[in-house]
Amino acid sequence: MKRLLISTTCLFALTATAHAQQLAAAAAEPDVAAKSAANADEIVVSATRTPTQIYKVGSSITVLTEDAIRDSQASVAAELLTQTPGVSFSRNGGIGGTTALRIRGAETDQTVVIIDGVKLNDPASTGGGYNFANLLTGDIERIEVLRGAQSTLWGSQAIGGVVNILTATPRKPLEVSAEVEGGSHGTGSANAAIGGVQDKLTWRAAAGYYTTDGISAYANGKEPDGYRNTGASGRLRYEISDDVSVDLRGVYSRGRNKFDGFPPPAFAFNDTREFGITKEFVGYAGLNVALLEGRLKNRFAYAYTDTDRDQFNPDQAVTTHTFDSAGKNKRFEYQGSASVADGWDVTFGAEHETSSFRTASPTSAAPNPAPSAARVTLDSGYAQVQAELAQGLTLTGGLRYDSHGTFGSRALGQAAAAWALNDGATILRASFGQGFKAPTLYQLYSVYGNTSLNPEKADSFDGGVEQHLFDGALVLNATGFYRKTRNQIDFVSCPSTNVLCVQGKPGVYDNLARTQAKGVELSGAGKIENLSVQANYTLTDVTNRSPGNPNFGKRLARRPHDAANLWVTYGWPENISTGFTVRYEGAVFDDAANRNILASHTLLDLRAAWEFREGIEIYGRVENLTDKVYQTTRNYGSPRRGFFGGVRARF
Repeated sequence: MKRLLISTTCLFALTATAHAQQLAAAAAEPDVAAKSAANADEIVVSATRTPTQIYKVGSSITVLTEDAIRDSQASVAAELLTQTPGVSFSRNGGIGGTTALRIRGAETDQTVVIIDGVKLNDPASTGGGYNFANLLTGDIERIEVLRGAQSTLWGSQAIGGVVNILTATPRKPLEVSAEVEGGSHGTGSANAAIGGVQDKLTWRAAAGYYTTDGISAYANGKEPDGYRNTGASGRLRYEISDDVSVDLRGVYSRGRNKFDGFPPPAFAFNDTREFGITKEFVGYAGLNVALLEGRLKNRFAYAYTDTDRDQFNPDQAVTTHTFDSAGKNKRFEYQGSASVADGWDVTFGAEHETSSFRTASPTSAAPNPAPSAARVTLDSGYAQVQAELAQGLTLTGGLRYDSHGTFGSRALGQAAAAWALNDGATILRASFGQGFKAPTLYQLYSVYGNTSLNPEKADSFDGGVEQHLFDGALVLNATGFYRKTRNQIDFVSCPSTNVLCVQGKPGVYDNLARTQAKGVELSGAGKIENLSVQANYTLTDVTNRSPGNPNFGKRLARRPHDAANLWVTYGWPENISTGFTVRYEGAVFDDAANRNILASHTLLDLRAAWEFREGIEIYGRVENLTDKVYQTTRNYGSPRRGFFGGVRARF
């Protein structure tokens, strides 16, 4: 199976000639495979922060459209994202467990996640990153995955890349959609939305609910650890005039997950009754003003994120509350974009961000501990120029300056080139980007804090070719990448030589690690009559390059050396489609010393759908058909075989 998956992409090129006539004839409406493949004329936002044709983008990017997301039948965003090149994830147990997503082997907190224009992060978490545990696909319309260091436009954390998520936007005077699903492990979900476009007003409101009895988070446990999620989103856009409009957006979710821990007196990993509650709110208010007959576009905005996390242990004496955390982020933004000449576009902006955190860990001995708390400001300015210097040749360059309230100021840059040849049939891409990640509030000001920390820094290179064949019915991609990261922040247990240990701290964060990532991403998507095939393969080599470190030269934990995906769909008469998905993930080490190995695994999913009436569809799928036992995190279980089905309607 591994050899089949790895070779599938290469076989596209060998079979192309034999099926030339069929492919050319099949260039009509593509389905799930071609819909998520790159289209040279497609518009993307994440690469330049403004709508840009994808053939002008020098960085590596994958787009998952609304149709691709719906046809995948995926409920969890992380599981869908891991089917794209260069992306992997690990999870502590079943759905709802802490979920880490990595792009090209970067740390999970080195990925910027954006939803409806708002940058997500939790200032109260250890690394300040986004936990994908509560991100479901319910009302998501589009996802862009931008790979490589992207801090010039997106700021701190964008070392591995950017995941840009857009919720649905109405296009008709009145739209209504609904979906109900049920299946194995006591799983059920329901989603509904209503919205419309009326004169100068565009609006939409959506809500969703998901519940599952789940599996045991502890791999050898007997008690299932369930998960519930309630979410809602809304958006409103009002056009005051042809050149002035107002945007309001909001997304809320509340997740409750059970998990297993380390109960006394043995402190061994085991079944427990512990559970956590996470509440997340994202808000956005923006004013858009176009000047000079639309050649200068201005956006003034306020963005707000609030993440509250609480954990409880019903069996703990005195107090059942074991963890209390609150992280808030307030950001004022200005962004301008201008067309200064034919083929020359400039994007520029300024941001003022205030982050705050509070954490406490109550125990039986100290049920009301004094919390750790702090706040910090970050002021930023950026500018990027994109110029089409010759027919099909687009160059991009940008600079960013950040002034952090604790660690000081930094400047960094980015450059990229995209060259569309043969009327766009061949696209050459190359990019260089500098990334940085500011120390988090927890790393600076917690009981383990170190206010002398420097930001993590990275230099990232990639280059590749995209080839469109047979009028776009077959698309092949090949990309090579390299990234070097310095000043990576690690935790140091005391006693050690660190001066802060001498001052009595139990442990401390310090700039200790250097890492190196290199690899290759191959992908292909094509269609022969009613058969669509999409495949990708990623080889990632991520190693510790810290001089003097005992783990020097060893692979970083939970990064698969190779991974592959195969996605096949066949369209039958009467609006019926069937398909299957195969994911292979190579063996990984679960620790920095490379002592514990998690075996490779291959997962096979089946799916089918029937639109028996216009706008109404019934669907079903089998996940992990072979009932494979596997782990993405040591000692944590993963879902076994499951059967799911549902009905969805759109009017």
